[in-house]
Amino acid sequence: MNREEITSHITRVMCELFGLQQDAITMDARLYEDLDIDSIDAVDLVVEMKRITGKKINPEDFKAVRTVGDVVDAVEGLFGH
Repeated sequence: MNREEITSHITRVMCELFGLQQDAITMDARLYEDLDIDSIDAVDLVVEMKRITGKKINPEDFKAVRTVGDVVDAVEGLFGH
């Protein structure tokens, strides 16, 4: 997956899982403050990231994620880009 495909997939997943509007999901959107994603939602997102990458994700690594762009960066890192 390239960065554009990762971004598209994460946007779609966030719309489906959290009922968000697609235009609200920007690279600078903050997960907790702007998108109202709580810690339980974050776990669901980590599970989905694991599913699409096929790799084990350390929850500690996810604690530094604050924006949608950070999520894309984390997934891209799992793919070794």
